[in-house]
Amino acid sequence: MNSDIFLHISTQLQQVQIHINSKITKSYPISTAKNGIGEINGSGCTPSGWHCVRAKIGDLQPLNRVFVVRRPTNEIYDLELANNFPNRDWILTRILWLDGLETGKNRYGNVHTASRYIYIHGCPDELINGKPESHGCIRMKNADILNLFNRISVGTKVFID
Repeated sequence: MNSDIFLHISTQLQQVQIHINSKITKSYPISTAKNGIGEINGSGCTPSGWHCVRAKIGDLQPLNRVFVVRRPTNEIYDLELANNFPNRDWILTRILWLDGLETGKNRYGNVHTASRYIYIHGCPDELINGKPESHGCIRMKNADILNLFNRISVGTKVFID
């Protein structure tokens, strides 16, 4: 992994940016937590600070593949499936599982980002509308998460503010 690459997730801008050699090379619209920033388990908040990509999940799966507990199902998200399960928190296409790097802030104990299962993941594209509405994860449009997934490696650093 190139250590000069990192992701910046701005909850204020509702945007994730790829930084290479201190320059923004790509940005995508996102949706972070409707409960704001916070690290406590069960808060429904997006954790702040330094993280890394712990795992990349879903390589070679088709666009809009539905994931449950980080495993691909046989489902492909569409309007009919959405209507059949209106209360599902959709995790689609790809998952970038985050791990906190700051002991006591977002790593270990009741604040551990990885144990909270905080991801950057695809969701129904219509949910990306410039507003924070997730349950803690960072949601992205499906084509965007696929593009991001293919640009970064496990271990890539992520800063959330």
